[in-house]
Amino acid sequence: MITALPDFVNDSIEVSSNALGSRVLAVSDDFFADAWQLLQPHDPVNLKGQFGPKGALFDGWENARHCPTFNWVIIRLGSPAGASLLGFDIDTRPFDGNEGPAGSVEALFLPELPDEDVPSASDTRWVSVLPRKPLGPASRHFFRLDRLHGPFTHLKLCMYPDGGFGRFRAYGVISPPLLRSITTPIDLAHVLNGGRCVAVSDQHFGVGKNLILPGRGKDMGDGWETKRSRGGDHTDWAILKLGAPCHLLHAEIDTAHFKGNFPESCTLDACVCQETVPSNARWTSVLGRVKLGPHRQHQFQLEPAARQTAWTHVRCTIFPDGGIKRLRLYGLPSREDGREPDFLGAITGTSQVASSLQAVAPVDAHTPSEPLIVALTLTAETFAPYGSVIQSYADHAAAPRGLRIVLANGGTAEKFNNLAPVHYGRPRSGEQAELNSCVYRCQPEMFTKQEPWTVKVLERHQYSSQSFVPISLPANGRYLVIVAQDKGGKPDLTSLRAFLAGGSQGISYAANVWHHPMIALDTVTDFTCLVYETGIASIDCEILEFPDGLATVVMP
Repeated sequence: MITALPDFVNDSIEVSSNALGSRVLAVSDDFFADAWQLLQPHDPVNLKGQFGPKGALFDGWENARHCPTFNWVIIRLGSPAGASLLGFDIDTRPFDGNEGPAGSVEALFLPELPDEDVPSASDTRWVSVLPRKPLGPASRHFFRLDRLHGPFTHLKLCMYPDGGFGRFRAYGVISPPLLRSITTPIDLAHVLNGGRCVAVSDQHFGVGKNLILPGRGKDMGDGWETKRSRGGDHTDWAILKLGAPCHLLHAEIDTAHFKGNFPESCTLDACVCQETVPSNARWTSVLGRVKLGPHRQHQFQLEPAARQTAWTHVRCTIFPDGGIKRLRLYGLPSREDGREPDFLGAITGTSQVASSLQAVAPVDAHTPSEPLIVALTLTAETFAPYGSVIQSYADHAAAPRGLRIVLANGGTAEKFNNLAPVHYGRPRSGEQAELNSCVYRCQPEMFTKQEPWTVKVLERHQYSSQSFVPISLPANGRYLVIVAQDKGGKPDLTSLRAFLAGGSQGISYAANVWHHPMIALDTVTDFTCLVYETGIASIDCEILEFPDGLATVVMP
């Protein structure tokens, strides 16, 4: 259970944590215990009874005895633009009898200073933000400032005169990057881009602020996790405040390390609100309820509404409870004129807008969800509306829930059963079909950030599933999959999606799912294919062509 902390800690970010890239640049003396340990995100570990060449071991910063003045540590905050400060925690645990008896904090704002340069401890520009305060043994000492101070990029922690500190935590608000310098979609929920978790329904096992940290973490403890629910319709939620008003394009919901306690599903809603914590905001769905799986990164193209407004907050709702490691929300900051930004130009490095990529006559009733589709990582959960993913799982706990895995071949193999159904629904005219096991040899196509893919053809096999498994592609190879659901005998372009599949993944299109012909990337690729065919072209495969293009698929 998360221990109760002062409000200023809960309402701000630990800007000095090395999890955000903060680092010790210089120290006056760390004879007994290294100063870099001050910035570790976990609580100090008691190493009582353990000794090294210099004496007793401590998880923290400890200097030599008999300093005539004071000791100091200079810290560079991880955010390039620095942070404004709200308070501090000088933690003397586990030092008892050898704790530093007093401490103070000074700060500098030098964003242009090269990383390899260290400001002098005697620089006259240091500003006092926390005057000298007495400290006791083996305890946390919280100090709230009267207001936000800063921004600052460097901190100097002083100890009077000597001894040990276990941890040093500076709390505040990250300064977002200079918005006019942003030329490609970025994660504006990320803590280093100014994102904040401002409210949660529950954080019994892991705090909501972990959702916006860098990287994928090291274990289940550095994500957001709620307690078990017992009601039938329970949900939990977390609200993120974006670093700047943002038009959103796609999201990543990462359940890394959550294998038996990931949420069954989730939704994303957004609002525009001047309050830090929305109270009576009008929420708009930007991602309908989607299934989640264990220990993987789920990437989702967001709904058209996500791009049409510059949102300030996003709410993630999980069903019914569980844990999420990270939530990434990619988009572009709002423009000064209030118009939707040029996503295609930003991604490809051009200023051209794909305004000509509209639906054409054959699908007149179904307007594309948007002319821009992002090719996202293929997972079983995100592909489920269109078919199945065929792959093995080295970690059985990370396999889709309910997948039957057994030993085979006398214990030398693992068998992953029923990954994809092989289906044939006989047409009303009654034609019989035979299962065709064949191979497609596909020439590579060009698809890069600078060269997006224009969707000009879709096909469907109305009565048969169709599976493709690469047999000549290395595990780090890839191919592009483009799909849409059917609506009234035509592609439903609001469901048009694109996925980047890996060389160790196969796919199976469900019957009646529209899809682009196979798109090999980088190298000639052989795919083995299973499909039921009657030999009558009009029954086996329906093809629609769109010479002017339906949509543009881009790299994320």
